[in-house]
Amino acid sequence: MASILSTKILSASQRELLLNANQNFVEYNAIHIEFLPFEIDENFDYYVFTSQNGVNAFLKNKGKSNLTEEKAFCVGEKTKSLLEQNDLKVVEIAKNSLELGQNIEKKYQKSSFLIFSGNLRRQELFDMLIKNNIRYKEVHSYNTHLNYKEYSRVFDGVLFFSPSGVQSFVEENQLNNSWAFCIGETTAVEVKKYTNQVIIANKPTIENVLVQAIKHFRSND
Repeated sequence: MASILSTKILSASQRELLLNANQNFVEYNAIHIEFLPFEIDENFDYYVFTSQNGVNAFLKNKGKSNLTEEKAFCVGEKTKSLLEQNDLKVVEIAKNSLELGQNIEKKYQKSSFLIFSGNLRRQELFDMLIKNNIRYKEVHSYNTHLNYKEYSRVFDGVLFFSPSGVQSFVEENQLNNSWAFCIGETTAVEVKKYTNQVIIANKPTIENVLVQAIKHFRSND
């Protein structure tokens, strides 16, 4: 029976996946999100969300504006789902911020964008917009804080859901011979700084990360 560490507290249904597969697991939140107050500038064609955190920050501040229709660009299926659950129209979706920037470059050069980001956001999208002289404004809408926690044991597998979660974990721990299961390519890039034992989810969902871990350890029992 494998030992698994999740760097995110799982939902009841997600825990059931591991329990039904007879996997031992420990869970904690490697990061903490702090939402910030801000004004929503309504003079932009589209709103850009690179994570669910940006969407939640927007929703907390939306009541202060007079918005009647929001047209959104986003990264990831989970972000898209959250937007649509809250009646925001998703115009473009991409796997990562670089791909989103490439889509904007191809089809939306004359449009303007309001981007909701955090303190640890990546630079690729902004470089693409600057390079093509595309009008945008960045809204610093949330902060990601790293929650450091040291473990005295080595886990067979560690589940990672963001680059910042990786950074938090390795501050106090080493991966050693652990397998790292990542929600996507961007997270895997960060993990590969510390280990080559990396498996990336087929879909960027928490559930698929769990499935990959279960499949791996079941086949290696």
